[in-house]
Amino acid sequence: MGTGTLTHRPEDLADLQNATLEFPDNRLLIDLCGEFDSNLARIEQKLSVQIIRRGNALAVYGDTAGVEAATHVLEDLYAKLESGRGDGIDQGEIDGQIRMGDSVKGTGIRAGDQIEMFKGGNVEIKTRKKQVEPRTEAQKAYVESLFNNELAFGIGPAGTGKTYLAVAVAVSMFLSGQVDRIILSRPAVEAGERLGFLPGDMKDKIDPYMQPLYDALNDFLPSKQVAKLIEDKKIEIAPLAFMRGRTLSNAFVVLDEAQNATTMQMKMFLTRLGEGSRMVITGDRTQIDLPRGTHSGLRDAERLLKGIHKISFNYFTVKDVVRHPLVARIIEAYDADSEHAAAQRQGHGRTG
Repeated sequence: MGTGTLTHRPEDLADLQNATLEFPDNRLLIDLCGEFDSNLARIEQKLSVQIIRRGNALAVYGDTAGVEAATHVLEDLYAKLESGRGDGIDQGEIDGQIRMGDSVKGTGIRAGDQIEMFKGGNVEIKTRKKQVEPRTEAQKAYVESLFNNELAFGIGPAGTGKTYLAVAVAVSMFLSGQVDRIILSRPAVEAGERLGFLPGDMKDKIDPYMQPLYDALNDFLPSKQVAKLIEDKKIEIAPLAFMRGRTLSNAFVVLDEAQNATTMQMKMFLTRLGEGSRMVITGDRTQIDLPRGTHSGLRDAERLLKGIHKISFNYFTVKDVVRHPLVARIIEAYDADSEHAAAQRQGHGRTG
């Protein structure tokens, strides 16, 4: 091994802290290491350790903190493979375990058990096609809120899993019989573009706005089952405007891109909540596409509803982005530019 950030010669390793881990199932060890030991290389790079494979054992070298962290990550990833959860190990899974490892130190909870938190300790979201785990502390708190509150808000930048996790919980609760149907909605607002006339019937015109919701569903359910559930109206995907006048009972309801709902639309949607239902509102306050001068219903709801029992607000930051690593840097660059522009405007205001 030794493909990571450390390039010590074998004779130098004796001066470092080390730990040796044995893994009884060689097939699972191969999956743990990844193709060409790419998973081990990722852990080496992230934690500044060196990992050497010896038969069915892995020896970890580095400073005390690095060895301890890498040991926990390797043990937790192997435990996940051993239990049959998920479809293998990818870089996002590794990064998530590293982040989660920092958040559970001293709590008595191992990072591989971070989903063991409610209903007998389990925080894992089970769907028909995969099992989903929170990858950051904020995601973990958010998932808890989705199960524990009748109305939950998830607010933060793109790529933090707000909608993805909400749809996963919706599918999980539907499959377990806790709700009778799933309703997914978005405001049909053009993101700074003029799409003009779109051919086809109403569904053809609306579907482009709803596609991210279809994508999330297809991650958790077989496509044929999604189609059948939509046909039977067990799953509805509709624009926000179509919610007017309805009472949504025994349903898991998700409003995505809520920053593009007006104040009146948000009030209308929130008051659709019926008996036995759960409602999740997700949005990003930095990506409002409403006409200039129109108030965002998400901001008003945040201001008016905070402090009400059984309504939760969960916030995400750039640290919770679980897409390509460049996405976090892109968001940081735009945020920095916005802060600089705001500071300049304030400076001009004082000198004017």
